[in-house]
Amino acid sequence: MDNGKKAKNAGGSCDTCSYYTYDEESETWGCDVNMDEDDYMRLLSDRSFSCPYYSNGDEYLVVRHQM
Repeated sequence: MDNGKKAKNAGGSCDTCSYYTYDEESETWGCDVNMDEDDYMRLLSDRSFSCPYYSNGDEYLVVRHQM
């Protein structure tokens, strides 16, 4: 699902989400989650709504925390 907008999430922005992927065919970035239509509309329209599918894409976050 390509939303074209950067949504503000409780955990971070779409840029750091592991589901935010690059599509080489269309040369665009987009959300790769099969989300409910209601969640998608809330994500686009309500600035305080945090994405329930957000997953930090930083694989080394746990390692840095342990150091």
